[in-house]
Amino acid sequence: MSPKQVNPPPRPARQQAQGDRHTRLSGILNIDKPSGITSHDVVARVRRMTGQRRVGHAGTLDPMATGVLLLCLGQATRVAEYLMAGRKKYRAVVRLGVATDTYDAEGTVTQTVESFHLTQEQIAEALTSFRGVIQQVPPSYSAIRQNGQRLYELARRGIAVQVPPRTVEIDAIDLIGWEPPHLTIEVTCSPGTYIRSLAHDLGQALGVGGHLSALTRLASGEWRLEEAITLDELQAAVEAGHWTELLHPLDAALRTFDRIDLTAEQARRVGHGQAVALDSSPKTSLVRAYAPDGHLIALLQPADGSQKSQLWRPKKVFAQRNL
Repeated sequence: MSPKQVNPPPRPARQQAQGDRHTRLSGILNIDKPSGITSHDVVARVRRMTGQRRVGHAGTLDPMATGVLLLCLGQATRVAEYLMAGRKKYRAVVRLGVATDTYDAEGTVTQTVESFHLTQEQIAEALTSFRGVIQQVPPSYSAIRQNGQRLYELARRGIAVQVPPRTVEIDAIDLIGWEPPHLTIEVTCSPGTYIRSLAHDLGQALGVGGHLSALTRLASGEWRLEEAITLDELQAAVEAGHWTELLHPLDAALRTFDRIDLTAEQARRVGHGQAVALDSSPKTSLVRAYAPDGHLIALLQPADGSQKSQLWRPKKVFAQRNL
């Protein structure tokens, strides 16, 4: 894996209040999450390090998992949904011959096959059935809600729940290595795909059972692991007084949407929640609107729901300057 970069694209912008760690800032951090802690633990650590109270994450990783975890600070928490919408890429290690109730190494063993022989060709053939649009049943031990309760809460109480399958899309699933009983795969998939379920289902398809023993998120949308920073690197930057240079601008989460530049009068109207007429016809369902001084002021949507609408109204207004 290539060395970590301090200034990954999209290029981070220096925040004005660089010297004051307690100043409220907005932006995105691409964190390389370590194994053994929850995504919420990462959020709590970053709050303590930076002095920023408003911090959230975009896309949970299980405690055992490592890799890209995007943290949103300040008003960037309002665009987390757009960060989560990107395709995901993972490297997963599947332990064949042992199935567990959680579909990972932390669960109780439910099936063991002591001896088996599988070739790379057999495994590669089994992987083909998982490519494309598939139906996937989430793990019983997951944060999905069923009748208002988390599935893992019901599972821990011994309550069996019939979890309905979900439609997910596997763009690519490739065999990277096979060192029995462990196989390594790389998966590019839609958001909402459970790699734990994929590991379990693959084990069942091969007739020997299996569970996820290691997982690294290599990418989330355009955000790459090679460009992420560790918590130690963030701590060092905080102590050196330049951690805000690691912040990506809020609009880095919105770059799939067209950009429009408003006049001063249009910016004033949008800032008050009013619709404005656009001269051009954006090609995306939402547009990024910028004030004359170049800062992001709002995310706009068609006033009448039609892509050809001339009037566009604010969907989200960003009250403060976000670099």
